[in-house]
Amino acid sequence: MVKRIVSGAHYGLKDWLIQRVSAVVMAFYTVFMIAFFLTRPLTFDAWQDLFHSQPMRLASLLFLFSAFIHAWVGMRDIFMDYVHPTVIRLVLHVAVILALTAYAAWAVQILWSVQ
Repeated sequence: MVKRIVSGAHYGLKDWLIQRVSAVVMAFYTVFMIAFFLTRPLTFDAWQDLFHSQPMRLASLLFLFSAFIHAWVGMRDIFMDYVHPTVIRLVLHVAVILALTAYAAWAVQILWSVQ
């Protein structure tokens, strides 16, 4: 009998679940936004009223954070599969983490600056 020795970080199921859950969150938000655009006139006042509500700001933030974590898992998997030199892969990981963190901070700033 062959004993299988599993090594590595064991990202598989957790990352699969993160990708699926974040995709579902983004899908619900997208369907809501499409319904909003189809049922109301596209005016500045309608758009501003929509984003004045706290639940919409939180939903938008949840959508953006879902997109960021979805992007992180995807980019990390791409780097692990196709970038073989460890130093280059780690530099790319850090660059993506810094960029996504900056985008998240910018998203919070934008969503909570709506007057």
